[in-house]
Amino acid sequence: MVSDPKHIIAQRLAKVYQNACMAELEALKPGNVHIFADGHGMVVEQFITSAEVSANVIANPSFSLGQRIYESVAATHQAVGCNTNLGIILLCAPLIQAALHSQAEPFEAALTDVLAHTTIEDAQWAFDAIQLANPGGLGQSAQHDIHESAQCTLLEAMQAAALRDHIALQYANQFYPILHEGLPHYQQALVRWDRPAWATTAVYLYWLAHHTDSHVARKYGLEVADQLQKEAREHYLAFLNQENPKLYLPTLRAFDRDLKNQGINPGTSADLTVATLFLHHSLVVA
Repeated sequence: MVSDPKHIIAQRLAKVYQNACMAELEALKPGNVHIFADGHGMVVEQFITSAEVSANVIANPSFSLGQRIYESVAATHQAVGCNTNLGIILLCAPLIQAALHSQAEPFEAALTDVLAHTTIEDAQWAFDAIQLANPGGLGQSAQHDIHESAQCTLLEAMQAAALRDHIALQYANQFYPILHEGLPHYQQALVRWDRPAWATTAVYLYWLAHHTDSHVARKYGLEVADQLQKEAREHYLAFLNQENPKLYLPTLRAFDRDLKNQGINPGTSADLTVATLFLHHSLVVA
């Protein structure tokens, strides 16, 4: 019996997703949990488990976009009981949706189509997922508040939040920053050093240096987020100047300890990093 091609692609995408989550953990990312150091009351094993259980559902070919988001968050919450991957799921779900439906058109066109046809039901699924994950610093919103019933499509909700949330901005801009900033930076670093972990650290530092981390801004305010961005820019430039990035890792470890001692967790930059890695590999699969 011949297997359904869409199910075969879904299985491959699930594996790519899980591998992207694991690859992000294997790189030194100052302020976040990784194999070099736990932090913020969480341990790396929780993220490994989260990657595994969410991979089991996030590429289900029968799910709508909203259901894909909710079921992945619910599986994670049941397994680890805390928010380890909400941003990752919000970013990767539409990429997976597009990859599953991009056989007849280019990937970017498929992604634009997925985003353009989100529904109010998708928004409600996503609102429920965000409430379940309960990310740090989440407050009330004057427009499209997630604590109320959805009255707009998921894309409209993301467009309304785009100025204050960099994950929402990806939806609003058809993932242009990831496709045309993060992806080429990762690929260039990979070609230069031929070390995925170093390339991952490079793209993480790129996000941290070039875009205000909205998780930090939401929890601690723009002044703290801007100072973090300034420090990250210095480390990003220094890291790129290394012929052997391994020599700069002790400096990044010190930066990592300093951020964790302050309780600063640049979670959005880590989420964007996973989505970048996923996109790099998923374009080959799809």
